[in-house]
Order: sequence, then C-alpha cells, then structure tokens
Amino acid sequence: MAKKSNLFGRYVWLVDLLRRHKRLTFNQIKNYWSESGLNSDDQLTQRTFHNHRDAIFDIFNIEIRCDNKNGYKYYIDCPEDLENDSFRSWLVDSYATLNQLLVDQNLEGRIQFEDIPSGNLWLTTILQAIRENKVLTITHQGFKKEHPNTFDIEPYYLKVVKRRWYVIARSPFYSEQNLSNPNFPKDKDPDVFLVYALDRILKIETTEKRFVLKKDFDINEFYRGCTGIIPSKDPIINVVIRAYGDSVDYIRTLPLHASQKEIETQKDYSDFSYDIKYTYEFLQLILMQGKQVEVISPQKIRDDIKQVIEEMARHYK
Repeated sequence: MAKKSNLFGRYVWLVDLLRRHKRLTFNQIKNYWSESGLNSDDQLTQRTFHNHRDAIFDIFNIEIRCDNKNGYKYYIDCPEDLENDSFRSWLVDSYATLNQLLVDQNLEGRIQFEDIPSGNLWLTTILQAIRENKVLTITHQGFKKEHPNTFDIEPYYLKVVKRRWYVIARSPFYSEQNLSNPNFPKDKDPDVFLVYALDRILKIETTEKRFVLKKDFDINEFYRGCTGIIPSKDPIINVVIRAYGDSVDYIRTLPLHASQKEIETQKDYSDFSYDIKYTYEFLQLILMQGKQVEVISPQKIRDDIKQVIEEMARHYK
C-alpha cells in the first residue's frame, strides 16, 4: 500500500504518464511504475490503480477511462480540457517536475526557477477565503499612497503576472455605494471589482462574514482584450505588428496575446495581428521587443511608440 504522504505524487505521476503516452494497458502502466523513481519497491496492483483513478477524478476532475475494444488501454478522457485549463495543466506539470527532482539526486541544483519574491505570505489565506467565500479585511498600501488603508474585499480569483501575485476581488464598499445611489444608471452593473497586488498588502484578517459569489462574473470577460493585470473598459481594436529576424520564431511560439494571428509571412519578417485593448501595459509589451518589432497599425500607437523612443534617446545624449 502506498504511503499517504506520497499519494499525491503518485496521482500526478499517473496523469503525467498518460498525457505523454496517450494510451497504455495496465501492464504497461505497471511496468512504468516499477521503473519510476517514486516507487519504493511496491507493486502497482489493480485495486490500487483503480483507487488512484477515483482519487484523480475527485482531485483534478480528470477521468481515466478504459478502451475495452482496443486492447483494454487506459487513456485520459477529453485531454483537450486538461490542456486548455492553464491552472490544472500547470499544477500537473509542476508536481510532475517536483516528483522527478525529489527522486533523482543527479538533478539537484541542475534546474533554476524564476523567483516570485513577493506576496507568497498571503497565498494560503486568500485561497482558503476563496474556497469558503469569506470576506477578508486587508491593509493595503499602493506604491503612490502615502499611508495604508484598511478595508474589506470579497476575493474571487488569484492571478500571477510578471512575477507578482494579484487578487481580483469585489469591493463591498464601492459596490454598496453604487447600489445606494439613486442616480446610478440602471443599465450598468453596480458591482465593482478591483485588483490588488499581494506584495502591497501589509496585513490580512479573515472575517466570519461570508459573501455570495456572483455566478455571472466571468474572469475571461473581465480581462478580454487585456495584455496584463489591469482591466480596461476601452474598446477592442486591431493592431498589426511586424517582427524581424529571430523574434519571428519567438513570437510565433510564445504569443504576445491569445488573439495573435500570423497574417503574412516573408523571408525577412512576419506580420502578426491582435485584437486587444490599447493600454499602457500593451505599450510596454511592444517596447520590450526592442528593435525587432515594428507596429504597422494603427497610426496612433506608432506615434506613441515613436514619442517614447525619442524620450528614451534623450536620456542617453
């Protein structure tokens, strides 16, 4: 019987195995297990295997099914759902890598991870509040604020962007203010959702107050067309950029935004199209590409980038 402390690692190992090999018989899975560094000389029995299947479904909502008509091979049902779910996919990838590092001493010190230096202190508290729909009282001080402020939030989502953790939360104060305002437009949603960087939170207290989760709040709609952490109500526009040299393959394989489409491919460059909201974060994203990228349209963004480049050049005169 597997040790309880190692069960989660075994579940991730099985999911990762079927992700890589697609379809395997039980005997093939058993042989892979016997060669795994996680194995402490115990055999994978049919009973343990099916217990793992049940646990994987309960924890990850991943169903491992058996193809009885083609050699009794096991496979992940609807694997595209897993691959399209960035959180579950990240979780499996991370723990699969961690499994390998824990059991293979030859890999010690051979992998470097990008450090996220801020906000980790509050992660478990916020996750627990999200799980239980509990209101949090936070003391927060923004970069441009002289003094911290203390207020309640209703945490909905956690998000990591550019090595910083953020919580997306409904503001009870501003939402109730809108609801009590007789002049507030009836065709607009009175609920206000704000974004807080965890590294700017000085203190968190979990209250006994519970909030009702708004079922119609869509995080994808909240960030639709955005390229960073700050949401925008601006209209979505089409932007075309031209990538030169090595940046073509880089952008092609690591899109700058989910809406990216390669619309023209030439020997020396490629053009990419985006449907985005023009924000300061998008401007920063383009400037990060340096001389390898040129904005083709619209003209306003070309002009804005030209102005920034001219101001930058003055710093070096």
